[in-house]
Amino acid sequence: MIEARHLRVLRAVAASGSFSAAGRELGCTQPAVSQQMKALEASVGTPLLVRGGREMRLTQAGEALVRHASGILAGLTAAEEEVAAIAGLRAGRVRLVSFPSGTSTLVPTALAALRAAHPGTRVFLEEAEPPRSVELLREGDCDVALAFRYQGAPATEEWDDLVIRRLLTDRLVALVPERHRLAGAESVAIGELAEEPWIAGCPRCRGQLVQVCEGAGFSPRIDFATDDYPAVAGLVGAGLGVAVLPQLAVESVRPRGVRVVRLEPAVRREIVALTLPDLAQVPAVAATLEQLGQAASRP
Repeated sequence: MIEARHLRVLRAVAASGSFSAAGRELGCTQPAVSQQMKALEASVGTPLLVRGGREMRLTQAGEALVRHASGILAGLTAAEEEVAAIAGLRAGRVRLVSFPSGTSTLVPTALAALRAAHPGTRVFLEEAEPPRSVELLREGDCDVALAFRYQGAPATEEWDDLVIRRLLTDRLVALVPERHRLAGAESVAIGELAEEPWIAGCPRCRGQLVQVCEGAGFSPRIDFATDDYPAVAGLVGAGLGVAVLPQLAVESVRPRGVRVVRLEPAVRREIVALTLPDLAQVPAVAATLEQLGQAASRP
């Protein structure tokens, strides 16, 4: 195997014409230069220098290796500088996947703080709901996945192989029209909404809604379903039904004509940031996880 330090010595010998001159240039002894040249010749399996008296010249193999040495060493230096920049957060890239309500609430605060602290780090953002976001992480298509799972729900996916940064617990709330009979209530049991028409949210939330309603002894009559949270709030505000959404989703919209009522018994989901164990050691990824944690802890 050719080592970079041996190439540097060979280049110095070729430029200076002797081991002693190369040693003075490199700050080492003549015997040390001689030993490194012998090691390099042993690595390539052929002589690189012809030693004659005080003069020294390159063999054809030595000339070929010197020709390539400059490019190899320049590339290595550039690589070392780039890695040092990434390690020092002067550069770097993070691919982040987030679900929509996380994108509109936690992500902007976190990325603004990350940019302020480490302006050389670039973040690429894509949206996907779990479990797809977790699949993208495991497939190598992202570095950090913002995900959630409902507490008490049957385990449909395992995160045991991932690094988990727990961010916050998000509670479900009921949305009712402002003229609804329960609009002034502090809390509502979901069974009190059994006869209402429903507006359902994203597929994952929709499934959770059906599960919670069935646990209360009824099946919801879903008149409308949309992945767009402002649309859910708009339909409720127009008096077309009621809805249950995560609090984080409600914070991401400005519902008009809607009252938000605490749901009892409480239904919660855990919001987390996930990455792979090896990626967790990458400075830019670690900094992103830290800023997501800081964003989640802000009131």
